[in-house]
Amino acid sequence: MSDGGAVRRMLLTDIGELVTNDPAPGREGGRLGIVRDAAVLVDDGRIVWVGPAAHAPSHGGERRHERDERLDGEEHRALWDADVEVVDVGGSAVIPGFVDSHTHIVFGGDRAEEFAARMSGAAYEAGGIRSTVAATRAATDDELRARLADFVAELHAQGTTTFEIKSGYGLSVADEERLVRLAREVTDEVTFLGAHVVPFEFREDPRFGDGTAPEAAAQAAERAADAYVELVVGEMLDACAPYATWVDAFCERGAFTPEQSRRVLEAGAAAGLGIRVHGNQLGPGGGVRLAVELGAASVDHCTYLDDADVAALAASDTVATLLPGVEFSTRQPYPDARRLIDAGVEVALASDCNPGSSFTSSLPFCIAVAVRDMGMTPAEAIWASTAGGALALRRTDVGAIRPGARADLVELDAPSHVHLAYRPGVPLVRRVWAGGEQVA
Repeated sequence: MSDGGAVRRMLLTDIGELVTNDPAPGREGGRLGIVRDAAVLVDDGRIVWVGPAAHAPSHGGERRHERDERLDGEEHRALWDADVEVVDVGGSAVIPGFVDSHTHIVFGGDRAEEFAARMSGAAYEAGGIRSTVAATRAATDDELRARLADFVAELHAQGTTTFEIKSGYGLSVADEERLVRLAREVTDEVTFLGAHVVPFEFREDPRFGDGTAPEAAAQAAERAADAYVELVVGEMLDACAPYATWVDAFCERGAFTPEQSRRVLEAGAAAGLGIRVHGNQLGPGGGVRLAVELGAASVDHCTYLDDADVAALAASDTVATLLPGVEFSTRQPYPDARRLIDAGVEVALASDCNPGSSFTSSLPFCIAVAVRDMGMTPAEAIWASTAGGALALRRTDVGAIRPGARADLVELDAPSHVHLAYRPGVPLVRRVWAGGEQVA
C-alpha cells in the first residue's frame, strides 16, 4: 500500500532511548544506532530529521545547539508552527515499526483442536493445512476481508507496521486469486503460495493411482504433485501474478520436492515476481540451497541446517528468516540463530502467523523466545524483527529511523528495547505510527 497521504508534521521528542538501526559516529549499540535523549521530526509521512532533542530543528529550520538544554512541552511547542504536532513521550524508548516478513493471515476456520492434539503428543504435519483450505474455500470474500481487517489491527497493536501476506489456503485458481486480491487491499507485500500443499482433490484423484501399497502410494502422490504443479505454474500463476510481489514454495517433506519447487519458483520469477522459499522446517532438505541458488530474498524456517547450508547462506544475499512461534507451537527444536549469526548470515525474525503452526501476530513474543531459546541477544532480536525483516523484503524505506524512511515508529511503555525480551508477555507497545499516522 502507499503511505496513505499523511501530510501533517510531527515532532516526537523526549525519547529516552531511540533505536534507529542507522549506526553513525557517536551512536551506541552497534547496528542499533541508539540515540539518547532524542527527537524525530516527521513531515508528509517521512522522517526528515533524527538526533538529540536539544538539537532538534526549530521554527524556521534553525537548530538548537545547546546540547544540555532541556525544554518542556510548552517551550517546544512555542518553537513550531501551529501545524506541527509535538509529541512528548516522557523518556520512553522508541523503536522502528516491526517488519513481519512472513504471515498467512487470509484464511477461514480455526485449528484449535489440532493444537490441543499436538500438545497431547500428536506430531505436526504439513497436511493439516488442508483443513484450513476447506474452511477458506467455504468463506465469502466479505468474511475473509473482515477477518483480515481484524488481523491487521492486531498486527498494528503489536507494533507491526509492515507485513507480508501469503496465499496458500485456496489451492484452486479462483480461490488463490481471491486470496492475493484481498491481501493486496492491505499490503504491497503479497506472496503467491499456490505451492503450499497438494490439494485433496489431486491427492484423491484416481488418475494418479489407487495408492494402496506404500510404494504405489508414493508414486501416486508424486504424480498428483506433478499434475498440481502444472496448474500452479500455468493458469493459477497467470491469475495471481497481477496482485503478487513474490512467489513462494513449501519445499518440504509432505509438500513439494526441490525439483517441483524449482519449477514453481522459476515460473514465478519469469512472471516478474521475487522469490521466497519455505525450507528445512521439518527436517534436512534442499530448500535452503535451492533458495540460495535462485537468489531468493529469504528462506524461511531454517530449523534443520547442515554446515553446507550455513556456508551457502553466509556466502549469499539470502536472508534466513526464523519463525520461533512455529517451534513454540509445534514443539520442534528451535533454529540455532547463534550459529547463523556467528557465521555471518543475515537473520530476520517473523511471526508466521497462521492457524495451524503459529497462531500469534506478536513479534514482541517472538523476540522474547528468540532471546530465551535461540541464542540471540536482545539487540540482535530487535534488529532482526525490524531491519532484518526489511532486508528479507528487500525494502530500504522501512525497518529503520533515518531521514527519508517511512515514519513507522513504536513507542514502548519501557525505558529500553531490552524490556521486550526482559518482560515477556507484558503489553509494552504504547503507541504506533505508520507513515506518520497513529494506527494503535
